[in-house]
Amino acid sequence: MATAAIFSSLRRRRSPSLEAFLAPVDLNEVALLQTLAAVAADLVTCFSGNSTFFQRRNSRSLIRKIEVFLVLLDYLKDAYGGSVSSLPPNAVVCLKELYLVLYRSKILLDYCVQSSKLWLLLQNQSISGHFHDLDQEILTLLDVFPFGDVILSLDVREQIELLQRQARRSKLHIDKNDETLRFQFFSFLDEFENGKIPPESNLRFFFVEKLGISDAQSCRAEIEYLEEQIVSHEGDVEPPASVLNGFVAIVRYSRFLLFGIDDREEPEFVHSTSSHKKQRRGLISQEIADTFVTIPKDFCCPISLDLMHDPVIISTGQTYDRSSISRWMEEGHCNCPKTGQMLSNTRLVPNKALRNLINQWCLAHGIPHDDAPEGPDAAASASTSSPEPFAAALPTKAAVEANKATSAFLVKHLANGSQGEKTVAAREIRLLAKTGKENRGFIAEAGAIPHLRDLLSSQNPVAQENSVTAMLNLSIYDKNKSRIMDEQRCLGSIVEVLRFGLTTEARENAAATLFSLSAVHDYKKKIADEDGAVEALSQLLRDGTPRGKKDAVTALFNLSTHSENCGRMIEAGAVAALVAAMGNDGVAEEAAGALALILRQPAGAAAVVKEDAALAGLIGMMRCGTPRGKENAVAALLELCRCGGMAATEKVLKAPALAGLVHSLLFTGTKRARRKAASLARVFQRCENGNAAEVRLSGYSRTVYAGGANVAPTRDSSFVGDVSVRMAISVPVL
Repeated sequence: MATAAIFSSLRRRRSPSLEAFLAPVDLNEVALLQTLAAVAADLVTCFSGNSTFFQRRNSRSLIRKIEVFLVLLDYLKDAYGGSVSSLPPNAVVCLKELYLVLYRSKILLDYCVQSSKLWLLLQNQSISGHFHDLDQEILTLLDVFPFGDVILSLDVREQIELLQRQARRSKLHIDKNDETLRFQFFSFLDEFENGKIPPESNLRFFFVEKLGISDAQSCRAEIEYLEEQIVSHEGDVEPPASVLNGFVAIVRYSRFLLFGIDDREEPEFVHSTSSHKKQRRGLISQEIADTFVTIPKDFCCPISLDLMHDPVIISTGQTYDRSSISRWMEEGHCNCPKTGQMLSNTRLVPNKALRNLINQWCLAHGIPHDDAPEGPDAAASASTSSPEPFAAALPTKAAVEANKATSAFLVKHLANGSQGEKTVAAREIRLLAKTGKENRGFIAEAGAIPHLRDLLSSQNPVAQENSVTAMLNLSIYDKNKSRIMDEQRCLGSIVEVLRFGLTTEARENAAATLFSLSAVHDYKKKIADEDGAVEALSQLLRDGTPRGKKDAVTALFNLSTHSENCGRMIEAGAVAALVAAMGNDGVAEEAAGALALILRQPAGAAAVVKEDAALAGLIGMMRCGTPRGKENAVAALLELCRCGGMAATEKVLKAPALAGLVHSLLFTGTKRARRKAASLARVFQRCENGNAAEVRLSGYSRTVYAGGANVAPTRDSSFVGDVSVRMAISVPVL
């Protein structure tokens, strides 16, 4: 495992050619000796004076052995005229094996030169083992090479015999000083694990005096390298990812403790070249793209359409998120939202199996998820739930304690530092809040939110972008949503960034923050009522980048699930923006879903009818959209007929090709799409001018009433859960 990790890491970093791993069977007799000599000479030239920080003795010993092979190869080239045709066949086979040994040596030496100091320290025993393995391969090669059958001078033969004797005496060498440093690094981990923070003097002695990590930039490079190993090896690495995360947290804390916040980083970050800005923007876009995952439909609550945090089963056997179904019952409903059946009791039974599946899926996709159950059954549920299936991926106590200390340090500088220090602190808070609800909790508890709010109005574009992105990352943690919404002027400041942000990324991240906050039902009305919020989201949906449109449409969809927001969305131009968005493949599904919700209000239906492109867009989606897009389109048409009056129904009825599309959907659509299509057919039959409709749809009506396999229950549900939207993002983490 460790061998694979080292050599696969070098392949990713240097991408050597295939010949680095395969014997050169296609080389002709002349090329073999020439290639071997060239490779050996290159190794001696590159690494003789390039001493590694760790593995010095093992590296020098390997280079000395290669130097002897170089002498042998140069002599064979001269003695045999560069050709191996006169050499014994078994000698040729050994030379081809030598080719592999030389390239494995190159890979290992490259690895020791290019890897970070801390990574080499953690891999000290493993890498020492690789050097020893190469020594054994060299010994085997020397033992089987037919030196007695080849022409060699006396001095060359003496050097080979000396190398053989040395190789036989070779033992595994692990540098004691390096091991002492490795044990000290692990001792820091143990101290944090026990709730103690190592003294600054010990950390300074280790990082600065022993490892030569003497500035913040070097420390950051070490952090980035360790994080790269965690990601690139995908769990196939020692120490495991959970332990490595602890080391990353310790190095991050030590960086700020020892070197402070260097505000000299900030001007370079602001006044970078256009190419650097383009590269940074690409990285941000990639971070967002990595979170565009499709949430399995069974993991979403039928009421809120959001990922369930605490799934519970009601008396009808249906599963909902606890907060959503509790609110439904508190509003006086006595029936099941999905089936319409009356509830025999109001007991909520935790769906532990589904919750574990959701937890596994979230961890596998890197999606933050607060899995602690809430409500009266929380204690019992927590005590009986099965063990966390991905416990190794959870943060260790050492990582938690180190990040807590780092959070306090950063918030202190965010509050009292210079403008440059505040900008850097906001960036580091943003990065620290990327993963782990613990980190998000520590940062908020340390008092970061009011200071980030103040930084939102900064005229420094980098400061503004980092502060709003940090706010976004903090908002993912449910407890922080209330902290942000309750903070005076915080919501208004986020909306101001959405409207007038200094960078495209800042405006998009402000929209994503509103989407995150609107996951709480009680905040949807408050966000919609904030001056300019819906107008700015609508504008972003019309004119934004693909990612900005995605942020805007998901936020508008969340806001449209609150019935009292309909008038505000019409007034702010959201209906027109959603209609236009149905022509955009990236946001069409969500736009149709939001329209279906708005159409449930008579005022919303009237506003949609006035949009000339609305009907054509919905029918176009039924024809060419995705399965969920077709589902949302037929749902919107159904709501238009129900709430738009006779004129709207007749307008839908006269739409060309609708009959064929309904017929197709009855047989090929999703379960909800088939149910909506059947309901749409019944609406046509009940209209006053139903004769024409009955002629056109009579065949499909027979399917509805006679072809039971294709039809859901006859009850025409108007509940929000019947709108299906593939939410493209849970919440973007930047």
